[in-house]
Amino acid sequence: MVRTRLLRADRFSQLVEVAWTLVREEGADALTLGRLAERAAVAKPVVYSHFASRNALLAALFSEFDDRQTAMLDEYLAAAEPTLDGRASAIANSYVGCALAQGRELTGVLAALHGSPELEQVKQESDDAYSELCRGILAPFARTEEIEKAAITAIFGAAEALSRAATTGTLTADQARIQLETIIVAVVRPH
Repeated sequence: MVRTRLLRADRFSQLVEVAWTLVREEGADALTLGRLAERAAVAKPVVYSHFASRNALLAALFSEFDDRQTAMLDEYLAAAEPTLDGRASAIANSYVGCALAQGRELTGVLAALHGSPELEQVKQESDDAYSELCRGILAPFARTEEIEKAAITAIFGAAEALSRAATTGTLTADQARIQLETIIVAVVRPH
């Protein structure tokens, strides 16, 4: 077998892509650094030079997903009307859309993140940053000076549940998006 020499950043991207494929096909429990090296057709030291541990690999997968989610939000916001409904639609479409684009393998990675205090902290910091980003996007439309942390927590609890339901087929993508948009508007500007 001929191995292709890639630039470090390109190899990292390739390993992340192969890791997602491995999780999709075999589940998050099958994701080990040795198995990743085998699937990527590289020597184990190549994988270990990018990820010091399985936890580091899981954190990298989640960070890559998080970056895509933020980029998708930016795209939807650029096209949205500068109204509460427009902003709520952008958040709902990007949140559910990114979860659907990633597929069921995200559930396995999220479950693995909850298995370690170190990884839970990675997810919590990411969730907090994304929540604060969305709080800033929605704040101009709130009836009060700012949106409470509990309200943002409720929005993203619903977002996770609705996205998971859309990913598993319990709800359609449109049902999940529309319901999330409705929840965001109701929480930001209650009647």
